[in-house]
Amino acid sequence: MEELNFYESVYALVRQIPEGRVTSYGAIARALGRDGAARMVGYAMGNAGKADPPVPAHRVLNSKGQLSAKAAFGHPTLMQQLLENEGISVENDRVVNFKTVYWDPLEEL
Repeated sequence: MEELNFYESVYALVRQIPEGRVTSYGAIARALGRDGAARMVGYAMGNAGKADPPVPAHRVLNSKGQLSAKAAFGHPTLMQQLLENEGISVENDRVVNFKTVYWDPLEEL
């Protein structure tokens, strides 16, 4: 049950990421008071397709701005397409100007 509550907390926070911005698994974990639980956030994102209301999981990247979970989107370029639709540039599976479009949930909460 704790895992489900954690996932719901992750989804609630990820739904707050503004369009055209991205964050990292670690930042989500820290904002939820679970520093070191970035992998658990990743597991939650892997199940985000089942969440209702929808979760913009494409806005969560690894700490280097890489599209490390693109395989979870069912098509090799879908994650990149979703980001580019929001005005985020991606080259070689990495967000260009990652620091510029980075959203830190701790600064927003």
